Amino acid sequence: QVQLVESGGGLVQAGGSLRLSCAASGSILGINLMAYYRQAPGKQRDLVALIITGGNTNYADAVKGRFTISRDNAKNTVSLQMDSLKPEDTAVYYCNLKVMGRNYWGQGTQVTVSS
Repeated sequence: QVQLVESGGGLVQAGGSLRLSCAASGSILGINLMAYYRQAPGKQRDLVALIITGGNTNYADAVKGRFTISRDNAKNTVSLQMDSLKPEDTAVYYCNLKVMGRNYWGQGTQVTVSS
């Protein structure tokens, strides 16, 4: 059974920074994809950034140049460094792992950016 435990998040003023982390435990074998999604109130859950085992990354246009996703394959952890935060970044952020055709989610962590 795979579990994802998230940490980080909180309240920050516009222009500030936050760092989210997610640790995956359980049987994780082979190539996998780790990502962060976010969901604002009344909106759908959208991809923020992803990183595959080999290190290739992809970002949503809204966060390019401001957010950086990274991972430690040995520890099965992924982190999202968020800089130059804007009020529109306010959302619940979810860690996601795709492996062996299955999809796993973290519990979500609130990020609130005040103007």
